[in-house]
Amino acid sequence: MRVRLDHISHSYAATDESAPVQVLDDVSLDIVSGDFAVLMGASGSGKSTLLNLIGAVDKPTMGRVFHDDTETSLLDEKRLTMLRRTSIGYVFQFFNLIPTLNVRENVGFPLSLIGVPRDAAKQRVDEVLDEIDLSHRAAHYPNELSGGEMQRVAIGRAVVHRPPLILADEPTGNLDSRNGEMILDLLRRVHDARRPTVIMATHSDRAAMRGDYVVHIADGRVVV
Repeated sequence: MRVRLDHISHSYAATDESAPVQVLDDVSLDIVSGDFAVLMGASGSGKSTLLNLIGAVDKPTMGRVFHDDTETSLLDEKRLTMLRRTSIGYVFQFFNLIPTLNVRENVGFPLSLIGVPRDAAKQRVDEVLDEIDLSHRAAHYPNELSGGEMQRVAIGRAVVHRPPLILADEPTGNLDSRNGEMILDLLRRVHDARRPTVIMATHSDRAAMRGDYVVHIADGRVVV
């Protein structure tokens, strides 16, 4: 999936406690289908907000967001929900697993949302569990897993529905260096095997080296 941002700006409205905050300022990007792009910047630079706009979680205050030829910023909520369920996989810093579901059920959850038949879903989940090397932990629950294992489950959940776009927001930020390296290796293997577009936000030089190229973000702007 090609991702294109056309002069994007984004602000948060004023509240009783704070003035309006402009997070992104006239950002344009063109990420070619199949790229592994890294958004790199310090905390507060705007990279997570940028991921939310790319992932159709938020709409920009100004500018346009395109997935291939579809302008996502014009879609209604029903179509945005279907886009997120079918075309995007998310990997978060804090895993966001469902605590009452075991590993198999967490990985398979996106398939249940889009109505994949049970037999086909079981086959896909089995394949992904092998890919993330957690078949032996399929019946375990998140509170029985290490941080690295939980993030591997999160990656499995992000790829099981075979989305053309995977977004990873600081995927190693809650892990020690050893588990962080394992997660970066897994993301790179997933990219090389499946060729989705991957966009990863990070402030880590080591993590950034796993991408095809780096887009530097500072103070809500792309730094050339």
